Amino acid sequence: MDRVALADFLRRRREALQPEDVALPPGPRRRTPGLRREEVASLALMSTDYYTRLEQRRGPQPSAQMLASLARALRLTSDERTYLYRIAGHHAPTTLSAHTHVAPALLRVLDRLDDTPAMILTDLGETLVQNPMAIALFGDASRHTGFARSAIYRWFTDPAERSIYPEADHERQSRAQVANLRAAHGLRGPGSRAGELVRTLQRTNAEFAELWDRHEVAQRFEDHKTLLHPEVGPIELDCQALFTEDQSQTLLVLTATPRTEDHEKLSLLAALGLNRFTEAEV
Repeated sequence: MDRVALADFLRRRREALQPEDVALPPGPRRRTPGLRREEVASLALMSTDYYTRLEQRRGPQPSAQMLASLARALRLTSDERTYLYRIAGHHAPTTLSAHTHVAPALLRVLDRLDDTPAMILTDLGETLVQNPMAIALFGDASRHTGFARSAIYRWFTDPAERSIYPEADHERQSRAQVANLRAAHGLRGPGSRAGELVRTLQRTNAEFAELWDRHEVAQRFEDHKTLLHPEVGPIELDCQALFTEDQSQTLLVLTATPRTEDHEKLSLLAALGLNRFTEAEV
């Protein structure tokens, strides 16, 4: 671990960011450039004291998980993230973890979406980041581990995953899930995690195996769909997707037509989510 390089790198990256870069209010007049230490600590879900010690060259070696949080908080590029790991005394991220590093460009857009559900997904349907509205609509995806992190896997293995869609849409959704995985498999190859996911589902799910043999390929997110929410009922939403250049990650945004009942239901979901957050903080 190179404490000097780590401290200097963190400080330089913190000073290069402005509050609006991470969707924070400007606040009162700032005496120093960039973000405050406590702001970075909050974004990285760590204590201000811990982060401060890192910048002062006296902190303990951060874990790989902590470095991933710092990379996200500081909006690091993939190259910057690799450098951060190395000076902190860790091996550079593997191909798998690189796929789960949120693309800074998508994260900047997500930061500005606070009035409609939005999330960033990998090409395997793994949720990397959700805004509060998306959590209120779909639930917190961070609870899933292993293959279950993939919405594609859950669709074919967990009946509860289908409850958010009307039964009449299940066949269409099944085909879309398989077509998305086929596209990811084509990009990553049979020896990748996409290949492992395909082989697992082929062995365990007859519906998936039949659909896989059709060879349908599509990265299909732009759509008009009805979602069934247990508290507010059916909601009709339009889905739009923004892909990274390498197609490995997607920003998915769901909107309702203004001045409609569906728009009012989204507003109600936002209020319900805020109430739960407030209760959890008490």
